[in-house]
Amino acid sequence: MSTEIASIKITKVEASRIGEVDFDNIPFGKVFSDHMFTMDYSDGEWKNLEITPFKDLTFSPAISSLHYGQSIFEGMKAYRRGENIYTFRAKDNFDRLNKSAERMCMPSIPNKLVMDGLRELLKVDKDWIPDNESNSLYLRPFMFATDEYVGIRPSEKYKFIIFCCPVGSYYTEPLKVKIETHYTRAANGGVGEAKAAGNYASSLYPAKLANEQGYHQLLWTDSKEHKYIEESGTMNVMFVIDNVLITPPLTGTILPGITRKSVLEIAKDWGYKTEERQITVDEVITAAKNNTLQEAFGAGTAATIAQIEVIGHEGTNYDLPAVKDRELSNKLLTFLNRIKRGLEDDKWGWIEKI
Repeated sequence: MSTEIASIKITKVEASRIGEVDFDNIPFGKVFSDHMFTMDYSDGEWKNLEITPFKDLTFSPAISSLHYGQSIFEGMKAYRRGENIYTFRAKDNFDRLNKSAERMCMPSIPNKLVMDGLRELLKVDKDWIPDNESNSLYLRPFMFATDEYVGIRPSEKYKFIIFCCPVGSYYTEPLKVKIETHYTRAANGGVGEAKAAGNYASSLYPAKLANEQGYHQLLWTDSKEHKYIEESGTMNVMFVIDNVLITPPLTGTILPGITRKSVLEIAKDWGYKTEERQITVDEVITAAKNNTLQEAFGAGTAATIAQIEVIGHEGTNYDLPAVKDRELSNKLLTFLNRIKRGLEDDKWGWIEKI
C-alpha cells in the first residue's frame, strides 16, 4: 500500500484570528478555525485538493443540493495534550460517511485521501485545538451536490469540505427528555441510518414543541407503532436496567453511532452485560416506576455521554437516579475522555496520533 501523501495545495491565512478567541468561554459551533480542507468531484474523480483560509462559498442558486437535499455530513473531534494531537476513530467516521453517500446516491471518497486531508488540516490549525480536558476541536466533514440543474436526478458534481470549531461542552446540564409518540425521526426503508442533512431538518419542529413544554430533547420511537425506543434527540440512547446496559439495535432507522459502538465495546471489556435489542416504552416507564432504571444517557460525538435525568411520557415526568450516583455512564465518560487524549491504553487501536 502506498504511503505517499495526497497532493494538497496549502494556502495559509495572512493573519490568524486565534487571538480573538476566549478559549475559556467557547460557544459550541460558532467559532471557526483559520483554515478548511476542500475538494471537488467531477468526471468520476476527486480533484482540486486544497487547504485554504476559512471563507464563504459562492455558488449558483440552482445547485441541486439546495433543491433536492443531496447533503451528508459527519461529526468528529481532535484532541490535544501538550504537543501531541489525537483523533478518535476517524476512519470509522469516514467509513460511515461513505455508507451515507451510497444511500444518498453520492460518490464515495477513498479513506486514505480524506485522512491525508484531515491530517494536514490539523497540522496547519494545530494551535486551535484546546489543550484541556473539557474542550476539543470539533471537525465537520460534509459533502453536497453542486450540479447547476433543477431536475430530480443524482448530481454529477459534488464538493467536500472539512472545517473545524474549537468547542466546549455541548450540554451544560442533565437532560429532560420527552417520549415522542406522534412525530417520527425515521421510517423503515428511509434514510435513518444515513447522516443526511434532511434527517435533522425534519426533527426541528417536534423538538421545538418539546422545548416549549420544558424538555431539552425527545426520545424518538418507531414510526409504525411508537412502541419502541429508537434514539435520543440527535444521539443514540442507552439504558441501564437491573445492571444490564441496553440499547436499541441497528435495524436501518437508527444512526450507527461511533460513540455507541465504543461504549458497547468498552462495557463488554469491563465485564458488563450488554444487550442490543428492542426496548419498549412500557419497559422503560415500568423500570422508572419500580426504580430498576438505574441510568439513562445519550451517546454521541458532540456530548460523548449526555445524562438523562427526567423522562416525560403522556403528561407525567419520571425522575431518574441522581447523576452523581451512576456507576457505568460516569465511568465511561471519564475513560472516553482520557483515551481520546492518549491517557489510557488504547488496545482497540482507536487513536491516531497526528
